[in-house]
Amino acid sequence: MNKKISSARITDTVLMIRPVRFDLNEETLESNAFQDRTRSDTPAVINAKALAEFDIFVEKLRKLGVEVIVFRDTPEPYTPDSIFPNNWVSFHPDGKVVTYPMQAVNRRKERRLDIIAALQSKHKLYVEQVLAFETEQEPKNQFLEGTGSLVIDRANRISYACRSPRTHDQALADWSKLMDCRCVSFRATDENDQEIYHTNVLMCLGDYFSVVCLDAIKDEAERKEVIETLEETDREVIEISHEQMNRFAGNMLQVKNQKGERILVMSKSAYQSLNDAQVTRLREYNDYLLAAKIPTIEQYGGGSARCMIAEVFLPLAD
Repeated sequence: MNKKISSARITDTVLMIRPVRFDLNEETLESNAFQDRTRSDTPAVINAKALAEFDIFVEKLRKLGVEVIVFRDTPEPYTPDSIFPNNWVSFHPDGKVVTYPMQAVNRRKERRLDIIAALQSKHKLYVEQVLAFETEQEPKNQFLEGTGSLVIDRANRISYACRSPRTHDQALADWSKLMDCRCVSFRATDENDQEIYHTNVLMCLGDYFSVVCLDAIKDEAERKEVIETLEETDREVIEISHEQMNRFAGNMLQVKNQKGERILVMSKSAYQSLNDAQVTRLREYNDYLLAAKIPTIEQYGGGSARCMIAEVFLPLAD
């Protein structure tokens, strides 16, 4: 089958999972300091609030012209974090689909081959092969949670990754070899010296800018390598603080619409944490700043707007 390979740095098509039983996932609490430890609502109320936040978020993306492919979660098996599909799958311009090794056992149930099949049959996207990266990694307790663990510079074949209980060195090395991609890895911690569970909560890559919490990278040599690599790939570094990171200012994603206009997606909490100078700089690189109000999802899921989006770079099938 012929295919048209995209060289895009950012996508105009995203995949999102509409929740059915969203809730506090107790299996992820130990490694995710962003999660609220206790429920102030019943599970039914939590899911209803998250569902409303999700639907409004999708509507905002579509109103700006982004193609949003929505799949509904299933009641069984129980997957409280299915609203964060970017952790189990990534879609690539050459037709590759990669599924990933997950630390929490109940999150492994999120991987759904029926979704990949539907992208082919219903949405007419080209899938050359599915690489089940978890097959060899999970039995060895080696984890790498998709584009949560990896912030990928697709144009330059570079990934950035903070090592954590969910992002292991060997898995990073194996993925880098598999995908022919250089990895810039580092240790990043919060103000309590706890390792930050996912790279995409402290770092965002746009086409010509990066938002990053440099204070989280304590090692001077590792911080220098991150800064130099970003600058060498023609990105302005827009620094955020620990406090802003804690409000998910690092958890942004740049996408584009069908007109090619740039849209920087974030949560309302993230947007409100930014100062005027940071907003001005971000507007220089984006036609729109989209701020989604998702407090329930952030509170109980410990993730934000970027975590809810899986970028779809697959080409159209002929």
